[in-house]
Amino acid sequence: MNSFQALLTSISPLSAQTLAQLELILVADGLKKGDFFIREGCVATEIAFLEHGVVRAFYTNKQGKEYNKTFFTAPAIIGSYASLISKKKNSLPQQALSDCSIWRLNYAAIERLSENNAELERLRRKIAERFFVANEKKQLEMALLEAKERYSIFKQEHPGFEDIIPQYHIASYLGISATQLSRIRKN
Repeated sequence: MNSFQALLTSISPLSAQTLAQLELILVADGLKKGDFFIREGCVATEIAFLEHGVVRAFYTNKQGKEYNKTFFTAPAIIGSYASLISKKKNSLPQQALSDCSIWRLNYAAIERLSENNAELERLRRKIAERFFVANEKKQLEMALLEAKERYSIFKQEHPGFEDIIPQYHIASYLGISATQLSRIRKN
């Protein structure tokens, strides 16, 4: 719980009263390796604080090939924001790559709390801004950088990750084949 408070206050300062209100709507839960936080085709109703573990967000093409879009490593906030905001079906499932500890939050409850709380509104805006910036950064890296450079950035941003998850997940995230990743790692 303290790591949740630390993450939120690092994004935007929150009073003890606001933190207490959030704690009232938090539900402790877990995901086993392979479990989904949200599946494709479902309409999202909640987000979660990832206290421990690794979750991937991915999509599957028409041929059934999976592509990892994002990795979430604790501490992080997970959930399908596009589905939450649009109230449409999710197209980016999120799956645990390790056993995870999470704290679930009902999105409608967060919206109700935010109506009269400027701190929560500011926090929500800053979280959305962070996701926007991270998404743009990843898009630029994929478009402008060589695979070797993307791998170097990946290692800096996710130290020790290669010991936790299979190489094919990392290759997919980098937009290369497992063979290409193996060659890059040898060099």
